[in-house]
Amino acid sequence: MAAGALLTQTRTRELAYRANGGIHVTLLWQAEDDSLFVLVLDEPAGTVLRVAADRHNALDVFRHPFAYA
Repeated sequence: MAAGALLTQTRTRELAYRANGGIHVTLLWQAEDDSLFVLVLDEPAGTVLRVAADRHNALDVFRHPFAYA
């Protein structure tokens, strides 16, 4: 799992992943509360961003996470 070190030991499943220029974007589903979120790791800046996503816009949040931050 690309974001494995950033996740807790909950039942979290990676649904999609992409990376470019040190920016890693992962769409995740958390089983315990049936929630979706996008995790963005910006290696050059040294920051991590978590963005909540709804079922109807999860792929759009994955494609454009900074627009939803």
